[in-house]
Amino acid sequence: MAPAEVLSGKVVSAQVRERLKKQVAEMKEKFPGFTPGLAILQVGNRDDSNLYINMKLKAAAEIGISANHIKLPNTATEAEVLKCIASLNGDPAVHGFIVQLPLDSDKPINTEKITNAVAPEKDVDGLSSINAGKLSRGDLGDCFIPCTPKGCMELIRQTGIQVTGKRAVVVGRSKIVGAPMHDLLLWNHATVTTCHSKTSTLAEEVAKADILVVAAGKAEMVKGEWIKPGAIVIDCGINHVPDSTKASGKRVVGDVAYATAKEKASYITPVPGGVGPMTVAMLMQSTVESAQRFLEKFQPGKWNIQYNQLTLKMPVPSDIEISQSCIPKPIDQVAKEIGLLPDEIELYGQTKAKVHLSALKRLKNQPDGKYVVVTGITPTPLGEGKSTTTIGLVQALGAHLHQNVFACVRQPSQGPTFGIKGGAAGGGYSQVVPMEEFNLHLTGDIHAITAANNLVAAAVDTRIFHELTQTDQALYNRLVPSVNGVRKFSEIQIRRLQKLGISKTDPAALTKEEVNLFVRLDIDPATITWQRVLDTNDRFLRRITIGQSPTEKGFSRTAQFDITVSSEIMAVLALSDGLDDMKKRLGRMVVASSKRGEPVTTDDLGVTGALAVLMKDAVKPNLMQTLEGTPVFVHAGPFANIAHGNSSVLADKIALKLVGKEGFVVTEAGFGADIGMEKFFNIKCRYSDFRPNVVVLVATVRALKMHGGGPAVTAGIPLPKEYMEENLQLLAKGCSNLSKQIQNARLFGVPVVVAVNAFKTDTKAELALVVQLAKEAGAFDAVECTHWAEGGKGAVALAQAVQRASQTPSNFRFLYNVELPVIDKIRIIAQQIYGASDIELLPEAQEKVAVYTKQGFGNLPICMAKTHLSLSHDPEQKGAPTGFILPIRDIRASVGAGFLYPLVGTMSTMPGLPTRPSFYDIDLDTVSGEVNGLF
Repeated sequence: MAPAEVLSGKVVSAQVRERLKKQVAEMKEKFPGFTPGLAILQVGNRDDSNLYINMKLKAAAEIGISANHIKLPNTATEAEVLKCIASLNGDPAVHGFIVQLPLDSDKPINTEKITNAVAPEKDVDGLSSINAGKLSRGDLGDCFIPCTPKGCMELIRQTGIQVTGKRAVVVGRSKIVGAPMHDLLLWNHATVTTCHSKTSTLAEEVAKADILVVAAGKAEMVKGEWIKPGAIVIDCGINHVPDSTKASGKRVVGDVAYATAKEKASYITPVPGGVGPMTVAMLMQSTVESAQRFLEKFQPGKWNIQYNQLTLKMPVPSDIEISQSCIPKPIDQVAKEIGLLPDEIELYGQTKAKVHLSALKRLKNQPDGKYVVVTGITPTPLGEGKSTTTIGLVQALGAHLHQNVFACVRQPSQGPTFGIKGGAAGGGYSQVVPMEEFNLHLTGDIHAITAANNLVAAAVDTRIFHELTQTDQALYNRLVPSVNGVRKFSEIQIRRLQKLGISKTDPAALTKEEVNLFVRLDIDPATITWQRVLDTNDRFLRRITIGQSPTEKGFSRTAQFDITVSSEIMAVLALSDGLDDMKKRLGRMVVASSKRGEPVTTDDLGVTGALAVLMKDAVKPNLMQTLEGTPVFVHAGPFANIAHGNSSVLADKIALKLVGKEGFVVTEAGFGADIGMEKFFNIKCRYSDFRPNVVVLVATVRALKMHGGGPAVTAGIPLPKEYMEENLQLLAKGCSNLSKQIQNARLFGVPVVVAVNAFKTDTKAELALVVQLAKEAGAFDAVECTHWAEGGKGAVALAQAVQRASQTPSNFRFLYNVELPVIDKIRIIAQQIYGASDIELLPEAQEKVAVYTKQGFGNLPICMAKTHLSLSHDPEQKGAPTGFILPIRDIRASVGAGFLYPLVGTMSTMPGLPTRPSFYDIDLDTVSGEVNGLF
């Protein structure tokens, strides 16, 4: 018979690669931005491993696969390798993942444990027990097959001979080749016998084979005369035998005696050049197959998220009952669903997690999603439901319209939670859950701010005390002590010297005058603006005297406590775009002026680094979820009067990357559009460089009636009939406030969708009137919402309107140029946003304008601190007042956060408790551990 036809692995593998190259190109064309990803994890630096890896990287590049080579040192421990594997398992950009064997580590590592740690759906080497088990059961479409057996099957197919019904013999039983080869042939309907080195009748068994696959690892073990005439022979062996004719003194042979075997076989693979080239080609094919499976399950940029089904009840139970009736998904599952990697989250129990800023670095090239801000008409005691609308809207966009969507909301203070307001997690069937976790300590961010703020306060008074009681030299010796005979400046002290214009770095080189400048901040106690804080409503701390102890040697002064969320550190947290930016902002915070009129900063006090340490975890956004399972970032909660009243830039930034180009990020601005929204645009968007797509303006019939002149209401007392019965005239008059707030939003060039938050007492005519007048005032659309009672289902019309509005051009613009004089910026806000005819600066405010301009702070944005209950400075003036003069009694600076805040009228930054605080209704079930009460 004629000699066997040679099955060239080089030729076949080249054909496979060309086919894969076309498939990858089609994938990329169909799914722009998508690329199949392969990760190769290597431990150590073996030369043979490096060679094999380079072959794989070259093949991947040729085909268009994005290959990433991760190299751990040979000192890597098993735990370190497993951690790396966990990260790659969770990376949605990695579709194929192999661990290069053998592991070249000085530490003991269990290879089987390592290979089994690779996610089965990414195990393109097919070495995990799960893939091996699936192969042995015949689940060929749901597993990965080791590359060498897969390559062997491809070569057999090239012969055109059907495997079905043929007798196959596999010589070798290794986990990598022999055993899976047996299973693969069996499930391709061959009758299979496995032999090995201990098989006593090996020659007889080989002689029966129509298909012979040899992977024994012994040079020319199978003789040509054993082979059945016409058999297909696949030789997987690679062995070196002595050969004096070769320069190396050896040559490569297979497990089959090739010269004699090819005379009897019909097809045979050469060694080298047979099975070897196929192994890499099959690895690439498995990676492409894995990417195809990924695309079948997940659309790139589309989350594969499990939504929770609501069981709606009527009447609607209390918020806490609804929250506790829901079983939230494990928060690590939520993180995985939205594309966060395991090492990018830090779990705080089952329902909360911190998200590391490394996620932002990984996602930096991702396009941003659409940006939506929820605001409201001027607030009333009747409530508008901004938080509820925010959550209802994201539940509608996510669970009902299947869009990638993130809610980004502020963390509430415990002061109002236990005072008069209750919680801020939304309400009804539109909530962040668990609401008791949301409303209480969460992950401790507010406590970190309290500690950091009070450290600054202690540093201020302590520095004044020490400067009053010590000489320059004594201060210098203590500030720059000798340690083991060596004195040196710390990094923060070097910065202070540079600020003073002193370039010396040797503590011994300073003159007496320079020492005096260095050690004396000369804080003027009358100018101290930094107060101590506490996250509790306690009116008796609004004014206190400190320094009463005899140890303070007569240094006492009047001070006060503010509530923690009013601390500038909270505003700094909310406006920082990273850890480095936060540290710089913390260092720029001005706490007082010196007696020479110069600003004294936290950096001057030497406390910047300590503040950054206290805040290093707080800077990470907190991940939670809604009742319907959509993701929520809860991060930062600055006051909406003396600060800007918006959640963090970092949370929004990460969320915008995670949702992708077609997704939505919905955030909420505090108070009405004249306060929270204006600051969102002029401060938050200015610093973050975000460009919003849509404004959602929340209104209720009841609140609009109050703006139309409806009677005052008192908590706990039944509403007057004006709010319970139809009154179109009163409602139409109150819609002046709605119209003004729509106009305010449009000043910034952003389309407005009005959400009419419906109550059961509203009539169809009243709801229709609000919708009509909103559209006449310039709203893109206005829709009725019932999300409090129905969850996301009740906000689907709103979500659809937001989708449509987001597709229209957004001509976003700021209201003013920060380079304008301070007075002009205040006047623009007062006239264009509030409706004032002009402003009046009282003497103290005039003085501050001069001081801050001189100190170089005049080009900061403006953060107006005025009542939220009216567009004017008078909380009793409802509707849309005009023609009033806005009085500015004082101006203060939050230099670290980055704004000046003019004070309009009087207000307290330490709320008090009412006669009957909400804590009366809060209790703990000591058996179940559940929180009871009304949040």
